[in-house]
Amino acid sequence: MLKKIFKKAGYTLLTIIGLLLIYVLAAWLLPYIPVNKNAQKEGPEEISIYIKTNGVHTDIVAPMHSPLIDWNTIVPFENTDSKDTTFQYASFGWGDKGFYLETPNWSDLKFSVAFKAMFHLGTSAMHVTFYKDMPVTEKCKEIKISMREYEQLIIYIKKSFQYDANDKTIQIITHNDGYGTDDAFYEAKGVYDLFHTCNTWANNALKAANQKACLWTALDKGIFYQYRKE
Repeated sequence: MLKKIFKKAGYTLLTIIGLLLIYVLAAWLLPYIPVNKNAQKEGPEEISIYIKTNGVHTDIVAPMHSPLIDWNTIVPFENTDSKDTTFQYASFGWGDKGFYLETPNWSDLKFSVAFKAMFHLGTSAMHVTFYKDMPVTEKCKEIKISMREYEQLIIYIKKSFQYDANDKTIQIITHNDGYGTDDAFYEAKGVYDLFHTCNTWANNALKAANQKACLWTALDKGIFYQYRKE
C-alpha cells in the first residue's frame, strides 16, 4: 500500500516539475518570437504612445487629450490626491489587486498574496499614473501609431476596466504610502495568474493596436526586446 502511495506521489512530483520546466522554457523562448513585426500600417503615424517599465511591470502610456478621447472622462484627475489638472499623459497598468494594494515594496510581499496571484485566485485592478512629460529612456520607448491603431488601443484599455450602473469606472479608494499623489486605482476585469500577468496585458495591448509585440510574455523584457535598437 505504501509503495503505491509513494509511487503516485513520485509521479505527481515529476509531473509538477515537468510542468514548471515547460513554463520556464516557454517564458524564456516565446518572448523572442515576434508578432506584427511586418504588419501593414493602418494610416499615417499621427500619435505617440509609450511603453514604460519600472524594471518589472510594463505600462502603456497615452496622451491625455486627442481627437479620439479625453482620458479625463474615464480616469478623472480629481481621483488623485494631487488633483492636478495639467497632466499631459496617463499610464495604464493592469495587474493583481493584492499585489498593487498590499505590496507597494517587494519587502511587503506576503506568501498569501503571491499564491493567490500566481494561481488565478485573486481579483484585478487598473493602476493609472499621470505625468506632465514623458522623456524617452531605456525604460520608456516611444511608439508612433495611426489614429486607427490608437482607436483599437483605446477600445482594449477601456474594456479592461469595470464600470458601474452609470457606465463610470469604479475607483478603489486607497491610503497607501507606497504610491505617489498622482496615482489612482480602479476595479478591473480579468484575473492575474502565471499565464496572464501585467506584462501579458501590456503585450496584448500592443497586439490590439497592430504594433510589434511578442507571441507571449510574462516579463517586461519580452516586450522591450521587440523595441531594442536595430
